[in-house]
Amino acid sequence: MVTHVSPEAAGDEHGALLAFLEEQRGGIRRAVLGLTEEQARLRPSASALTLGGLVKHCAETEQSWVARARQVPADTERDETNWHESHVLLEDETVPGTLAYWEKVAAGTEDYIRSRPSLDETFPLPDQPWFPDAERVSLRWLLLHLIRETARHAGHADIVRESLDGASAWDLVARERDQR
Repeated sequence: MVTHVSPEAAGDEHGALLAFLEEQRGGIRRAVLGLTEEQARLRPSASALTLGGLVKHCAETEQSWVARARQVPADTERDETNWHESHVLLEDETVPGTLAYWEKVAAGTEDYIRSRPSLDETFPLPDQPWFPDAERVSLRWLLLHLIRETARHAGHADIVRESLDGASAWDLVARERDQR
């Protein structure tokens, strides 16, 4: 990514991992910077990915994983009947609304992780084929998984955005700084 994560305070593993997750969220948020709703819904390549859909997918994914760790229901339950809806903005959904939801999710992630005394704490995984074969995973694993998932989609977002209007990740970092 084209930004840098500041070093964590000595011994603050929670903060270090949360900072790397936030860096990757920023890459996806910047990818929709200055776009219209129509542009955020466009598919400029052979892929079905749209920038609005990537924002929504990352927000839902983060929320559902943290809900799983907390052992509470996800805001939106997904299965094979509605999985496709997690990658597109539906007619009544907007980029600003989805970004606001993700901001709330991110704050909830930060609050929950910082409230836990140890990242060694574990939580159970459902017995479903798309989850790891482990019965339990740690909060550290959760954060590393979210970083990996978000980073993967930040790369997708870079390509989709550049395909839309030629704006590179570097251009978007500069635009974001200019707006501050």
